[in-house]
Amino acid sequence: MAIDHLDARLIVLLAQEPRIGVLEMSRRLGVARGTAQARLDRLQSNGVIRGFGPQVDPAALGYPVMAFATLEIRQGQGTEVRAHLATVPEVLELHTTTGTGDMLCRLVARSNADLQRVIDRVVGFDGIVRASTAIVMENAVPLRIIPLVEQAAQDPERA
Repeated sequence: MAIDHLDARLIVLLAQEPRIGVLEMSRRLGVARGTAQARLDRLQSNGVIRGFGPQVDPAALGYPVMAFATLEIRQGQGTEVRAHLATVPEVLELHTTTGTGDMLCRLVARSNADLQRVIDRVVGFDGIVRASTAIVMENAVPLRIIPLVEQAAQDPERA
């Protein structure tokens, strides 16, 4: 879906102040309340804005160790492996991939020793043949979307 400059400004404002009301949003954007509400509704219904939940830092919850595990799975076991990994709370994300592995997991743990427990739980499933794990040393560019939003608004033809 293509977005324009007003959509981008609305998204940036929501990213900066997720609890802002529509009336205040419309005031800051310099548009009618109905326009702000219609834009917000359209962005939500088209899946551009997926939620308004809090951003939670795993380290602040006591999980300062982050790692990525590349998993090779037994053919035909994808559904079962995904179901298994969904039961492990320390698996924050799971992506199916091309290349040397079949799946990529982002994991967190309380310590390096606890990471071994998490990995053992992850790979302790018959459908996982092999795992390769890399511990994150630094998150130099945290997950960010706003630069992409701004780029998409500048060139709506490419979106």
